[in-house]
Amino acid sequence: MPRRRGLSPPSAARLFILSSLLHHLRGLNICTSGSATSCEECLLIHPKCAWCSREEFGSTKFITSRCDFVENLITNGCAGELESPKSSISIVENLPLSSKGSSLTLSDVTQIMPQKISLNLRPGDKTSFRVQVRQVEDYPVDLYYLMDLSLSMKDDLDNIRNLGTKLAEEMRKLTSNFRLGFGSFVDKNISPFSYTAPRFQNNPCIGYKVFPHCVPSFGFRHLLSLTDKVDSFNEEVQKQKVSRNRDAPEGGFDAILQAAVCKEKIGWRKEASHLLVFTTDDVPHIALDGKLGGLVQPHDGQCHLNEANEYSASNQLDYPSLALLGEKLAENNIHLIFAVTKAHYILYKNFTALIPGTTVEILHQDSNNIIQLIVKAYNSIRSKVELTVWDSPEDVSLTFTATCQDGLLYPGLRKCADLQIGDTVSFEVSVEARSCPAENTSHTFTIKPAGFRDTLEVEVAYNCTCGCTKQMEQNSSKCSGNGTYTCGLCECDSGYLGSKCECEEGESGNMYQNMCREAEGKPVCSGRGECSCNQCVCYKSEFGRIYGLFCECNDFSCARYKGVLCSGHGECHCGECKCHAGYIGDNCNCSTDTSRCISNDSQMCSGRGNCVCGKCQCTEPGAFGETCEKCPTCPDVCSTKRDCIECMLNNSGGLADNQTCPRHCKDEIITRVDVLKTDDQHSVLCVYPVNNCVMKFTYSELPSGKSNLTVLKKPECGSAPNALTILLAVVGSILLIGIVLLVVWKLLVTIHDRREFARFQSERSRARYEMASNPLYRKPISTHSLDFTFNKLSKSYNGTID
Repeated sequence: MPRRRGLSPPSAARLFILSSLLHHLRGLNICTSGSATSCEECLLIHPKCAWCSREEFGSTKFITSRCDFVENLITNGCAGELESPKSSISIVENLPLSSKGSSLTLSDVTQIMPQKISLNLRPGDKTSFRVQVRQVEDYPVDLYYLMDLSLSMKDDLDNIRNLGTKLAEEMRKLTSNFRLGFGSFVDKNISPFSYTAPRFQNNPCIGYKVFPHCVPSFGFRHLLSLTDKVDSFNEEVQKQKVSRNRDAPEGGFDAILQAAVCKEKIGWRKEASHLLVFTTDDVPHIALDGKLGGLVQPHDGQCHLNEANEYSASNQLDYPSLALLGEKLAENNIHLIFAVTKAHYILYKNFTALIPGTTVEILHQDSNNIIQLIVKAYNSIRSKVELTVWDSPEDVSLTFTATCQDGLLYPGLRKCADLQIGDTVSFEVSVEARSCPAENTSHTFTIKPAGFRDTLEVEVAYNCTCGCTKQMEQNSSKCSGNGTYTCGLCECDSGYLGSKCECEEGESGNMYQNMCREAEGKPVCSGRGECSCNQCVCYKSEFGRIYGLFCECNDFSCARYKGVLCSGHGECHCGECKCHAGYIGDNCNCSTDTSRCISNDSQMCSGRGNCVCGKCQCTEPGAFGETCEKCPTCPDVCSTKRDCIECMLNNSGGLADNQTCPRHCKDEIITRVDVLKTDDQHSVLCVYPVNNCVMKFTYSELPSGKSNLTVLKKPECGSAPNALTILLAVVGSILLIGIVLLVVWKLLVTIHDRREFARFQSERSRARYEMASNPLYRKPISTHSLDFTFNKLSKSYNGTID
């Protein structure tokens, strides 16, 4: 059997990704660079690549790629035998858009055009089609009112007792065909979501003083199927009573899902707009919350309403996820309207970003604005069109461009807003296949406006095979009877090789291959050609010529400088640059000419650097310029600029004598001023003597490369000293010093006296005698007292005698 050249889907994907990368390389022929070995591989490289199936094609000395741009193949003599399929589109069903809804048979209303198309895609070849959408006037509306009947919604229930009549009156201003339904919810009747103790089974409000009587908790109840009899809605609402659950979040998502998927029991019509109004004053339970009550089974997305129209799987299944909700709502063309209190508006607003076709409005605490809210939400829904894509294949990419009522194009946008009923908007849809799936594979996907029943069905087939493949010749004489001829190439049978299958494998085959190797172990024909029995046939390259006995040489793989081969100053010979005269280096970028390094003063790089490859490399710190002539911080900069100043202003100096002033000073801009500013940090102040005076100037470099010299108009000259002034200054200084010394001496004496007086005062205050007594004075009379005892007349006396 012949060996077929086929591509598995993963290989095809890798080849297509490689071609995408090659497409971005400047100057590269992506078709020939892909090294395609079959027609099918060529088609995957790039949509502009074509395959030549002519038998005699190319040169005997070089291998000309059969995969190339169409114009190149035609130039090489392959006109008329090209394989280059294109992506195509055919419209299968294209009914015109309707203008009104209820005045026609509902099944005949068309809001999207076309309705069915077929695509035949070549990978990478983008094609596009236009979709038009119109929201017709007087379109039927089904509205299902889903209400939270937890205890906190009691005042809301009282306010919607007659909601049906008022709502029908308002909605019939918008459509003549309106139906209304009703359902309610609380939460799962298991712990910890509800009160499950036996005493709460019939009345969970026992012990609650504010409202002691309420009905048992329930998950969801469908109370009224969609009907145009609004009195039935009012009667059903008036029968309802509130319940009580334990935690704050409610089980509203369970109710939304059942209202969406139980189509027959709810009564949704196929030919109507479906509105689901969800009213609550708290946050919802979401997926995985059910684990708190032991519910580990995820929601299955099915209808579970029993004969009593109650949600029977409330205590078996977890709460639904946002993704599941979005899927089921879109699948049943339902617009969900969140009517929630202001405290939870932000949360539900975030939900709308995750659930397409959903809106949110703020509900008053007692629901007294519910009618205005529903009308506003309905008008908001009808004022926008958003396309959604269902079952899009992984290997097909879609991009949208919207054309809204303003007539402007909005690339990447699939939504139009601020529309009026009856407006028509269009979308340009670009489709591109990224790879080829398995043979004979086709896909179908759907484009539909969110909330619409109308759809556009798109069938996709893949154009990944060549017509010449169907004309293969087995055991063809074109392949020496040893292979299959297909699309201009021979696919050799096992044991044969060569472009015409003319050589045998084995010892003789190995000998042929070895003769095409430069040395043992090296690739055949250096990997740049094919061995045709015993001779290398080099590949043809868009970059240049591949040559040599073993295809070992080329004229394009030498070193480059700034992207130019051999810097444009040499020739590439077998991977090595041969430089022109005056250039050296691996890439010939180094010039040996030093004329550009000579400065105006005839020095090499102004004496401040070295000439390397024809350019100055400055070595003096602060030096710059083509010849290092600029150097504000160099020690000799002032003397250099002084020569230019004397030459240009006074026509004097060495430069004026040898008449080289114009050449040396051509980049100097000289400005004369009366007062020189020296506070500029970017300028250098220079001073030199002139006839017992001093000339000053500043030097700075301008961005233009010129030098700015600011010079005083006149030199600064000093005057002789005045002898009288000096004498008076000396005498005055001596007198001033003497006065200062006297003042200092007086100050010190005063301080000393004050200290002595203070010490005297301190000692005086510590004396023990009065100011009026003299401690040296003694009185002339002294008194002495004697104690004695004597006996007189037998009487005793003590101290005195009578």
